[in-house]
Amino acid sequence: MTQEPIPAGKEPITVALKAGETYYWCRCGRSKSQPYCDGAHEGSGLEPMAFKPSSDMKVRMCACKRTKSPPFCDGAHLDLK
Repeated sequence: MTQEPIPAGKEPITVALKAGETYYWCRCGRSKSQPYCDGAHEGSGLEPMAFKPSSDMKVRMCACKRTKSPPFCDGAHLDLK
């Protein structure tokens, strides 16, 4: 059974990403290494999202886990209560 993601924060996390490197964005919100997966999703039914940027970039990654454009922040955290 898939559980609902837990918001890991109410604001995005700004990170620098390297071109060609594979990153695993935490979808479940349970990771202690936000915004990245640390394996805490086991048993939640929520797998991390793998992605590989094509260029070096500084981005705002979603911490609330409600974004419609994962793994990036789309402002969904503004609707959290």
